[in-house]
Amino acid sequence: MPQHFDAVVIGTGQGGSPLAVRLGESGRKTAVIERAAFGGTCVNVGCTPTKSYVASARAAHVARHAAELGVQVSGAVSVDLAAVKARKDRIIGQSRDGVEKWLRGTDNVSVFNGHARFTGAHTLSIGAPDGSVLAELSADEIFINTGTRAVVPPLEGIERIRYYTNSSLLELTELPTHLAIVGGSYIALEFAQVFRRFGSRVTVLVRGDRVLAREDADFARSVEKVLTREGVEFRFGVQPSRVEPHPHHQGEVCIGFEQNIPALEASHLLFATGRVPNTDSLGLEAAGLAADKHGVIPVDSQLRTAAPGIWAIGDVNGRGAFTHTSYDDFQIVAANLLDGATRSVDTRIMAYAVFVDPPLARVGLSEDGARKSGREALISTMPMSRVGRARERGETDGFMKVLVDAGSKQILGAAIHGIEGDEAIHTFIDIMAAGAPYPTLEYAMHIHPTISELVPTLLDGLKPMK
Repeated sequence: MPQHFDAVVIGTGQGGSPLAVRLGESGRKTAVIERAAFGGTCVNVGCTPTKSYVASARAAHVARHAAELGVQVSGAVSVDLAAVKARKDRIIGQSRDGVEKWLRGTDNVSVFNGHARFTGAHTLSIGAPDGSVLAELSADEIFINTGTRAVVPPLEGIERIRYYTNSSLLELTELPTHLAIVGGSYIALEFAQVFRRFGSRVTVLVRGDRVLAREDADFARSVEKVLTREGVEFRFGVQPSRVEPHPHHQGEVCIGFEQNIPALEASHLLFATGRVPNTDSLGLEAAGLAADKHGVIPVDSQLRTAAPGIWAIGDVNGRGAFTHTSYDDFQIVAANLLDGATRSVDTRIMAYAVFVDPPLARVGLSEDGARKSGREALISTMPMSRVGRARERGETDGFMKVLVDAGSKQILGAAIHGIEGDEAIHTFIDIMAAGAPYPTLEYAMHIHPTISELVPTLLDGLKPMK
């Protein structure tokens, strides 16, 4: 007989862990299942480790440019990647251990290590790496929070070379001589700048004609300009068709293209070509569920799946692929299930940042999105060179943009590519979440000298979007 629980949470990512704790605290007998490292993608191979690398890379960059601020740094600036990795591992370890201790120390929560797979509508088996069954569970409520993994394209020759994903690249202890990156979005650009600042030659291979295809073209160009100035090389309109080992340098790779484009030789190859949900090995069909062609489990506005008593939260549900959306999923489910609320994911205002330096942060609609919506909108832009904090720090790259509905005066969206833009964007996020019209923010008195103090001035410049 399966061991019965009131609730089972599969996965200990940013949505699963706090949900398991809340369920246990509510008095539900709860099981949480983790097949790998506690904390999920963010803690182990996502936000936490990559942002620690961003911090190390920024320290190297600032040191190299210290003389511009009147500070003399003697000797050449070099990066010890083994030390950078060791620091990253310490930070990860603290977070990972903290999550595990939190779960194991919570009343009414039982922790299981192994791979969960549905065997029925409300039954699960937990498997060991060798395929043996460690335990069988049943539950009234089941919450899927299994995250995503990197996509590796099935190129000709892929089985003959050494390649990297965002996870495995973080295990290097020696700097690549030449890092080739396939992809032109967030992960690709963050790693490109990090390893260029570390001292590697970096070439980014982009299928389209620009990076960040989902962003407005002016922001994409702004980010590309910064990275190009720092020495990142871009090749646009190219797509690898085959790879093979370098004929003369062991461990290195040759990347081939169609249309007689010359091959590229690199010491290391990183694929940053998207992520796929970890849903293919869950046995969803046994629960009466099916993922779509992208591996996503469809959910309703309250994150319930088509199967009664089963929810999908985090990256697997296609309603956002960020740590903060995963945590918000937890808050929505917990509020509705435990607090008598009726919260909906449909009212969530999407916001995120690309953690290049300076960062690009956005909330709500882009300019392209506003134009496609057919709304009568107002728009304003402002270069970061007008921001006192940016000039004082000697970091004036980028600009701000805001879009406003001309009739309702509601802010439709905003974006900042510039120093501390990932923090300043929350000025817009909070006003939009409150449903307040833009004059509420325009007339607010902000502290000088900050990045946010120029937001009211940005709003002063609103004009009809042509």
